[in-house]
Amino acid sequence: MELRGRNRLLLYLLLAFTLISISTAAAPDAAAHDGRKKKQVPIKQEAEEEVVLARLGEGVGSEEEVDDQEEEEGRVIPEPEPEPRSGKAESTSIEIPGNKKEGGRVDPNQALVDKALAILRKIDPSATRYRTSRTSFSGVVGGHNEAPRGVLGYIGHYLKRLSSLILLHNPASIEEPVDSSAPRWPGGLREGRHVRQLRAAVEALDEAARGGHEEAIYLLAQINFYGNWSHPRSYKKAFEWYKKLADKNGNATAQHMVGFMYATGVGGAVERDQAKALLHHTFAALNGNIPSEMTVAFRHHTGIGAPRNCDNAAYHYKQVADKAMEYWRSGPPGGRYTVRHSYRLADDEGGVYGDGASYMSSGINKPKSRAHSESAKELEDILEYWDLLSRKGNLFATFTLGKMYYEGSRHMPRNLAKAKAYFMAVANKYWAANGKVLAGAPQGAEKWAAQAAGQMGKMYLRGDGVKQNFEKAVMWFERGVVKGDYYSQNGLGFMYLHGYGKPTNLKKAVEYFDAAANQDFAPAQVNLGKILLEQGDYADAIKYFELAARHGNVESYYYLAEIYNSGKGRERSCGMATAYYKIVAERIEAIHSPFEWANKAYAEGDVESALVGYMMAAEQGYESAQQNVAFILDDQKSRLPLLDLLNMIKTKTLGLASTASSTPVQEQGEGKRGEMTTEEQARYRNRELALIYYTRSAKQANIDSLVKMGDYYLSGIGTELDHEKAAACYQAASEFQQSAQALWNLGWMHENGVGVEQDFHLAKRFYDLALDTNPSEAYLPVVMSLVKLRVRGLVEPD
Repeated sequence: MELRGRNRLLLYLLLAFTLISISTAAAPDAAAHDGRKKKQVPIKQEAEEEVVLARLGEGVGSEEEVDDQEEEEGRVIPEPEPEPRSGKAESTSIEIPGNKKEGGRVDPNQALVDKALAILRKIDPSATRYRTSRTSFSGVVGGHNEAPRGVLGYIGHYLKRLSSLILLHNPASIEEPVDSSAPRWPGGLREGRHVRQLRAAVEALDEAARGGHEEAIYLLAQINFYGNWSHPRSYKKAFEWYKKLADKNGNATAQHMVGFMYATGVGGAVERDQAKALLHHTFAALNGNIPSEMTVAFRHHTGIGAPRNCDNAAYHYKQVADKAMEYWRSGPPGGRYTVRHSYRLADDEGGVYGDGASYMSSGINKPKSRAHSESAKELEDILEYWDLLSRKGNLFATFTLGKMYYEGSRHMPRNLAKAKAYFMAVANKYWAANGKVLAGAPQGAEKWAAQAAGQMGKMYLRGDGVKQNFEKAVMWFERGVVKGDYYSQNGLGFMYLHGYGKPTNLKKAVEYFDAAANQDFAPAQVNLGKILLEQGDYADAIKYFELAARHGNVESYYYLAEIYNSGKGRERSCGMATAYYKIVAERIEAIHSPFEWANKAYAEGDVESALVGYMMAAEQGYESAQQNVAFILDDQKSRLPLLDLLNMIKTKTLGLASTASSTPVQEQGEGKRGEMTTEEQARYRNRELALIYYTRSAKQANIDSLVKMGDYYLSGIGTELDHEKAAACYQAASEFQQSAQALWNLGWMHENGVGVEQDFHLAKRFYDLALDTNPSEAYLPVVMSLVKLRVRGLVEPD
């Protein structure tokens, strides 16, 4: 009894500490929420601006700063529109007509659903046994996932994690200890209060579902598929419920999920059947389900489950691209800010073969890979470096910090308050409060002040971090235009075009757009192209759209797709139209992509949820997701402890087929043939799936995935051993000396006569090319291979 009392006291202390920590961490969020409710700027934003200015030695003295202070009392910021969500559904209900009443009286099945929802609202809706952070990808600079600092920081961090795990894994309340003799639910949960509540809710839903209640069927499917409320996952039961709902009323979400499960066989719920997958995805797509529209388009584009059909692919990609552009244009002037979540997991390790050995991180690609795959720690170092230069008066560094905070990145969320403060710090070095140029302005200040003016004008035009104010936008743009800033030229042209703060004047708009376009500014090129397109000048419009497309402008891709699809101004090209529509559809991730929650799950260590999310994105045609699925399942590099995970969860596999079956399977690759254990079956099917997704990724021009395909065929991993196919993969990957790994492999194959005729001369040629392609990392293996080849040439007869 004394021991139990001490444990209870410890749990109370942990709970109190957690609640205090959470309330402290949530204070800024609560303030922000309160700010949205009152439509006022949160105090935190102003404080951050003041901190930045103070560190730079700036005071609040410019015209801009004074005006902002005067507006503080009544400043109103437009409440942001709710953005569409995708991926894992968090909603607990769906609108299905006919469930509420029956003949003027309350439907008893609806009463059961209401009872279940009332119970579920009181318990943790976490989708897995791991808590999912609401912040972005792990390692966020300045976010809630920031690494703990100092001894006390680490103690607090791990106490919070420990208390969270205790409260989550032990479903009983502190006041109601779990009986150790109580039965367990599947998944290991004992019969505590949490489980009893969950069981009662599920039983109520099950009774309503048996009575044909469609919302109950949907909720049971979601709970079993995603493991919501810590319910044990059952992909087989989820498939049954989704299939029942799809057959009952053609529900688009249910059709999509049935198609996904037929396509992947996830969790062994059903055997893979690509024809049935395409059928159900088509039903969902025709009912407007965007993920299924993406999936059907990709399948017709690449010929999965049906022959390739460019017209069908273009049609479905256009449906998604139209919705994507509608969503993008529904935002502030210039389009919504889009966040990219579609990253490759392997890029964080330098590629599937590691840093230096992979195509994406070797040779000429090494500098690019470092620039785009910086870790959170490296980003902190970069910010610290720029901040040091900024404090010393370097205006380029100050402006760069403003741009970094304005645009954000994978490991650094946007911070518009800091961005504005840095831009203002640059502008204040050149202009006085009345707009006059300062007599003692630093050398070179003109250039950076003009660019800062363009950014400030853009913020006021869009209402980014400030109250939307066309007058101030015009003021800043006009300052930048005088100095030739292309952002300002395009912004002022945009305001003349639409009559924002200026009388509508097409002639002046074109003049400003032309000036910015001549400086190779993509948005201005698109704006000119749109005007020319409306006037019927297709040739010049296409010229400007193609110029903007070089910079990755999403709007230019859309207009080029429309032109190639319609055949107006240029010969119709279904292939080009499909390619451009696909880019547009994939760039606007917010309306359909499950990448965000898959990334979060992976960062939290929930590999199963991450794998499901990446598989969903992979089925939609995302090349990065296809490689992510293969990378997780690829046990050849031991990136993840899959075998330990398989042992831990026993019959549950990360692959496609069920491991519960004891039916022997024939090994098709090298090694021992005959019966395989359950674990070996799971391993084989995981490898089989990895090869499928490496193949799809390779078909979308991923060189490392193509080399991986060769490895699988060379060793018979997840497929029949085929040395000729392996050689073909390596040959394709080595074209134009793209992959040193592939070139070295070809040298080895020619040296040993594997899949090709033995030829020492060709072997030496490929070894030399591997060294030329990647002189630093390939040096040692190539030199050793050449020495061995030389010895063999002397010893072995021709």
